[in-house]
Amino acid sequence: MPAGSLILVTGATGYVGGRLLPLLVDAGWRVRCLARHPERLAPRVPAGVEVVPGDVLDAASLPPAMQGVEAAFYMVHAMGSTGDFAAQDRIAADHFAAAARAAGVRRIVYLGGLGEDGPDLSAHLRSRHEVGERLRAHGVPVVELRASIIIGSGSLSFEMIRALVERLPVMVTPRWVHVKAQPIAIEDVLAYLREALTLETGDRSIIIEIGGPDQVSYGELMHEYARQRGLRRWMIPVPLLTPRLSSLWLGLVTPLYARVGRKLIDSLRHPTVVRDDTASRIPAIRPVGVREAISRALKNEDAAFARTRWSDAFSAAGAHRQHWGGTRFGNRLVDSRSMTVAAEPRAVFAAVERIGGATGWYYANWLWTVRGWLDLLLGGVGMRRGRRDPQHLEVGDTLDCWRVEHVEQNGRLRLAAEMRLPGRAWLEFEVRPRDGGSELRQTATFAPRGLAGLAYWYGVWPLHQVVFAGMLRGMARAAESERGREVQ
Repeated sequence: MPAGSLILVTGATGYVGGRLLPLLVDAGWRVRCLARHPERLAPRVPAGVEVVPGDVLDAASLPPAMQGVEAAFYMVHAMGSTGDFAAQDRIAADHFAAAARAAGVRRIVYLGGLGEDGPDLSAHLRSRHEVGERLRAHGVPVVELRASIIIGSGSLSFEMIRALVERLPVMVTPRWVHVKAQPIAIEDVLAYLREALTLETGDRSIIIEIGGPDQVSYGELMHEYARQRGLRRWMIPVPLLTPRLSSLWLGLVTPLYARVGRKLIDSLRHPTVVRDDTASRIPAIRPVGVREAISRALKNEDAAFARTRWSDAFSAAGAHRQHWGGTRFGNRLVDSRSMTVAAEPRAVFAAVERIGGATGWYYANWLWTVRGWLDLLLGGVGMRRGRRDPQHLEVGDTLDCWRVEHVEQNGRLRLAAEMRLPGRAWLEFEVRPRDGGSELRQTATFAPRGLAGLAYWYGVWPLHQVVFAGMLRGMARAAESERGREVQ
């Protein structure tokens, strides 16, 4: 595949496709994305990526998207649909492969699933294999990568493991928890996908089974996740839990929809391990083990959180308060509010930057004092550290029971909590110009550790609605008072 060739990507709104896009662009490929709703995807893709309308279930929409394409990534499936997902997958694969052949596409790269073919193979895994067969049937060479559990923050399997371990100190586990799999880190999956573009196959189709070096069960993955998070978890095996009952159970304690969970769990009764060593003959890729993959997922999640502007997560209409827990950044829970301030951003941020120390916390300082004494009793730092400078903050400064993690002058301040908590906490303020004044947004974020962390968050959440809302109003008044003095 010549460097700079045009590559078509389907599934760019999905977990793997969304991460693949910037890597292809950085490697010098020209990239085009197929999307049912281009207007939703276009703002989220890297600069230079073309987004075109099309639907793999609508054959007539595909030829324009295929024009000039050298290779195409096929990463769509209908597992979350309410109808016959296997029939929809077959139709979509036929449409896509036929359009690719008509346009002269030289290669299709498909990400499927591991699992040994047999009469009792689950509907989900059988459909994954059938899609590969339908793609190959139209004559375009196909590189089919078959993977088991993909470990990465945001992946379906990883988020299921996270939710179960974080929320359940004791788990009643069905048989599928002990079936062997061969997990692979998302970074290694992406490396194989990129390599598939230039892999020498002699213009023939090939199936490559990919996985990390470890063969482990979901139970072992949950124990390793718990170890890295400092949690103790107990599992009680119960052989009577059917896939249907297990999926309903997952629907209660994880972000998964029950219908997706049932299809996924039905596949977990089959071992999904690598039985062919073709992947080992690709010297450029050496997948990491389970321990490193989980560690990477947690570190990458922290890095993504550090780069995020929470204001970007709110709609243009701007709900006054939004609160959710779950999947945006793993198990982080968020409580955010904003208000319009009749002062320019510089004055508003100056009020934000004076927080703590002698200035206090703009509302209910006595409650902050009580919180500090409680923290001292628990062995924490309390509120006695004050601050280095009464007016200005720098990254690394202590601020009572917080530490400054990020400062963007006249724009953004993020504090990381250093009090004793069953988890990690941040308090962020962001100032933006708005209608001749400013919008001031305050966001409290908590990453709970286990059930105790969840209980803490929901226990103090009602108090946050009073204290944090009062703090926001106090900052606004201080900024407007400063502006009034400047006018006089």
